[in-house]
Amino acid sequence: MFDFGNVLVDIDFRRAFAAWADAAGVSASKVKSRFRFDDAYCAHERGEIDIHGYFAALRRSLDISLTDEQFLAGWDAILGEPMPGIEPLISRLAAQWPLYVFSNTNPTHAARIAADYGSLLRHFRHFFTSCELGARKPEPESFAHLAREIAAPASRLVFFDDVEENVAGARRAGLQAYQVRSAAEIAAISGDLLRVNAAG
Repeated sequence: MFDFGNVLVDIDFRRAFAAWADAAGVSASKVKSRFRFDDAYCAHERGEIDIHGYFAALRRSLDISLTDEQFLAGWDAILGEPMPGIEPLISRLAAQWPLYVFSNTNPTHAARIAADYGSLLRHFRHFFTSCELGARKPEPESFAHLAREIAAPASRLVFFDDVEENVAGARRAGLQAYQVRSAAEIAAISGDLLRVNAAG
């Protein structure tokens, strides 16, 4: 099981800050200093408020008067290219294991991801999102829900994420979890796991 952002695909909020700053006529550093992964952000990722509600919250927290369309342009700019080396690695791993994605994300990005990254996502059996589950990493109920959906014991699930907090949450929920920052790290860990399975 793989996180999406910065494990499979580059995610960079600086692109959003630059786009919003340009549209608002302020500095990107000003936008960055005011941006928070706050209650509204988390509620949006749980599917509790829609994109219009989140952009309304951003207008207040960032103190900039942009239209929803201007916010959306920056919001979509967060999504970048697949991480170096990840596509051939995922193709090889899919021949060995059933693969899944679990991402803290929102309906707007989930739809964009499905439309724009089909070549990569075709190797995965399902793309689980926090807005679909109503729970975010590292909340334990999110991982418990995944185990039920996949119909496998949590201890049999291997999870890769770039955020230490999410890895710790997955481990508390009983998953085998690893913090990774590159395809090479994933390949090394996966090779070790395959050798252990073969030996067992």
